[in-house]
Amino acid sequence: MTRFQRWLRSMLPAIVVGVVFFGAWELAVRLFGIDEFLLPKPSSIWTALGQQWSGVEGGTLGTAPLREAGLNTAGIAASGLLAGVAMGAVMAFVFTHFARVGDALTPLAIALNAMPIVALAPIFNAWFGLTSNLSNQAVVLVVVFFPVFINTSKGLTQVHPDQLELMRSYGASPFTILRRVRIPNALPFFLTSLRIAAPLSVIAAIVAEYFGGPQSRLGPVITQNASFARYANAWAAIVVASAVGLGLFVLAVLAERLLMPWKRPEAI
Repeated sequence: MTRFQRWLRSMLPAIVVGVVFFGAWELAVRLFGIDEFLLPKPSSIWTALGQQWSGVEGGTLGTAPLREAGLNTAGIAASGLLAGVAMGAVMAFVFTHFARVGDALTPLAIALNAMPIVALAPIFNAWFGLTSNLSNQAVVLVVVFFPVFINTSKGLTQVHPDQLELMRSYGASPFTILRRVRIPNALPFFLTSLRIAAPLSVIAAIVAEYFGGPQSRLGPVITQNASFARYANAWAAIVVASAVGLGLFVLAVLAERLLMPWKRPEAI
């Protein structure tokens, strides 16, 4: 069986479920006469997606072409994701190496993670400016930081004692132990956190956009279309947001395949 056949076989259940779900959705709206403002048909959403993506309706009031909005939000989510992942991984190394610093600052990281996005977004807007990309990127960074930090720290510290004892018996330096034992042990934890953080970055970016910034982003497009009762257009923007999140998730899976080639594809 070729690689493409294995991939197609693994994707077939999801494709079947998707076709059945959207088919039932379309049929239910038509049979029960559900109003479009309550639940648009998938066909209406698809039509609106094509029009908005191509910019056919780009000149109407309160509407931005989805292509521009999707790319802008994807840029915010991706840049914030990269910064949050880098910061989470670096801080995990620092905190595990300096145990006392980690014990003192870990509660602060937990408290930061407990802060709601709706509270952070206005604060960052005041700090970095309402129209600055930094305000939205900072929100994404904070949301992404915690799962990466916690999972990577767990992988660096939860090493089997026998492995550490064996390395020390051979006179291995702390750096060698880190490179040969701790980092390989932490790699699955880190990549798992990356798969969690990828879709979270899109959610954080869109929520942050609700509180200000340029209008050519998915957050304002959703709210503006909903306020003008263009619910098919709003759902089309949600579809684009889901596609961005799925794209980032796929990149995380590809990173896992690249960094852990020994892992079976069927298990990913």
